[in-house]
Amino acid sequence: MASNVKECYDQLADHYHLIFESWDASIARQAAAIGPILEQECGPARTICILDCACGIGTQVLGLLRLGFAVSGCDLSPRAISRAKAEAAKRGFDPNLSVADMLDLHSLETSGFDAVICMDNAIPHLKSSEEIIQAAGEIRSKLRPGGSLIASIRNYDELLAQRPIVHGPTFYSDEGSRRVVLQVWDWLGDREYMFHLYITRETVDGWRTIHAASTYRAILRHELADALNQAGFENIRWLFPVDSGFYQPIVLASAV
Repeated sequence: MASNVKECYDQLADHYHLIFESWDASIARQAAAIGPILEQECGPARTICILDCACGIGTQVLGLLRLGFAVSGCDLSPRAISRAKAEAAKRGFDPNLSVADMLDLHSLETSGFDAVICMDNAIPHLKSSEEIIQAAGEIRSKLRPGGSLIASIRNYDELLAQRPIVHGPTFYSDEGSRRVVLQVWDWLGDREYMFHLYITRETVDGWRTIHAASTYRAILRHELADALNQAGFENIRWLFPVDSGFYQPIVLASAV
């Protein structure tokens, strides 16, 4: 991935939980949505092994571990992986977490996973359809035959028509102090945009702001499905929030 993606998530590693009103509640809520999908696709939780190939600080890994799944994870951000390891240890878990870019998963020793997940709009960080096909091929190489890819992206089929420039602001309270989370989207062309994330917190020393930025490329659902098909996936279909309970559209695909 582009260096600005790694730098963004390295910078956010200590603060990423602040984008949620309650990170622990979001961990549980996302696992409650993803877990049944995994079981429907692959079987009971305690019988399957999962790789989260864009695990960040562990939002999905931690929730799925709590549900009894065997989960490994990787991310291109070393600082995010360090945070994920610390958060797992605090909760009594010791998953295999390592630094790896989804464009090159050969450094991961384990293969034959029942499922690979890639949530929270990670795929649109890739710069082109060629990179998506490359990443999908890397993911497929880590799956057993018939294993499942489960990924989520923003609903760009709608967002491209709207081209929004502001997401938020959202206001939270932290033990009497206020927190404001805001995204600004700077569209750089027909598809690419720079997202600027601002987390502003009220502290005893006044207001303090964390700012991080990176690029996304808006991907239409049929484009992602075509790329997955070219990489050797079949049975490609979509679940929408009204059916899945997850906050983004989810694509499901099976490795040939």
